[in-house]
Amino acid sequence: MKTVLKKTEERMNKRIDHLNSDFATIRAGRANPSVLDKVSVDYYGVPTPVNQLAAVSVPEARTLLIQPWDMSTLRAIEKAIQKSDIGINPQNDGKTIRMVFPPLTEERRKLLVKDVKEMAEAGKVGIRNIRRETVDKFKAMKKSGELTEDDLKQAEKKTQDLTDKFIKEIDVLAEKKQKEIMSI
Repeated sequence: MKTVLKKTEERMNKRIDHLNSDFATIRAGRANPSVLDKVSVDYYGVPTPVNQLAAVSVPEARTLLIQPWDMSTLRAIEKAIQKSDIGINPQNDGKTIRMVFPPLTEERRKLLVKDVKEMAEAGKVGIRNIRRETVDKFKAMKKSGELTEDDLKQAEKKTQDLTDKFIKEIDVLAEKKQKEIMSI
């Protein structure tokens, strides 16, 4: 029973980590190096993340500075950013690439908040699916005689407690991201 609960908690933690990485890709009007996490550059035939080819820094609140370690990759990094769905045109000065993030409009902020709510809801559904699978495992264990009726009830309660904990965590993360987006 404990191993099943431990695996359930690990799976729920992975779901939270995934949600956090999804939230990190949403830009909230200020420069954040994580917007480049999904941008890959063709480097000698191998798709390579930007952060492995260059130093990415935030010199100002709305500016991202990319300094490639190998200057021959500068043009490839610029093209990869242009092809991505970030929506910001990189400025190449021959040595570095600057990305200036424009301030978000009120309408765009509301759309981003809506996206955050959808992501949070998808995260909650994932957590509930994990709960359902775990409870099904416990019921199968009860049927095979590995658990008594009392053990089953206790296991279901512990699973529900875990589910409540992680759903509350998702609510907190979503609320924090929404505040970040709506703050000017």
